[in-house]
Amino acid sequence: MGQTTLKVRLLEHTPEPEKLVATAARLCYSPANIDQLAESVAVSDQQGFIKKLMDMGHHTPLEHISFTFGIEGVSRSLLAQITRHRIASFSVQSQRYVGETRQQNNQGIFDYVIPPAIVDLGPAAVAEYERQMAQMQEWYDGWVEKLGGGRGSYEDARFVLPNAAETKLVVTMNARELRHFFSLRCCQRAQWEIRRLAEEMLSLVKQVAPVIFADAGPGCLVGPCPEGKLSCGQMVTVRKRYGVN
Repeated sequence: MGQTTLKVRLLEHTPEPEKLVATAARLCYSPANIDQLAESVAVSDQQGFIKKLMDMGHHTPLEHISFTFGIEGVSRSLLAQITRHRIASFSVQSQRYVGETRQQNNQGIFDYVIPPAIVDLGPAAVAEYERQMAQMQEWYDGWVEKLGGGRGSYEDARFVLPNAAETKLVVTMNARELRHFFSLRCCQRAQWEIRRLAEEMLSLVKQVAPVIFADAGPGCLVGPCPEGKLSCGQMVTVRKRYGVN
């Protein structure tokens, strides 16, 4: 069985991210030089100042700090969605260079994602889905063989692999773009897989920059639902889940 599960790791981030944001932001309002600002920020608590920045909507200083995530157990379908966020850097495991033949997978089949809605239909539906994945594995292996085998054949054999096929990627975003990403992808109306990913990423960044991401999440946390008539109608429940009154 090649079913895979989501795994997200915060690989790196700007050291002391909130101090750097405070330094950059204070420069906008202070006649002090850089050394004086850095010294002042280093010896005092900046949480109140950063909260004030967030409340004011002064988010440009957030662009100075970045966060890099390692992500596994997501589908090629998710990849198509996340790469629409253009203020980000992506490195993705290539189906052109990394083969997915039966022999190259420990379980004899490529890893794939099963949508929860199919799981909810019961064991028979899951078994049918798994048979379909196995069929695609046969098709892929057949084309690899017909195309000569080896790396050169992966390029065209991959065309029969499904959106369900797992991929791995490294993603880097600055804090301002992350907040925007969370506002869209933590929304109840976001597709379930990228919503799960966004929620995991948000949990990780809150641990290292809690003030900056205190109110991060779906857009309805900080104002009316941005979806208008397409609202999920669960704003009160969503706000409660995120600890926002």
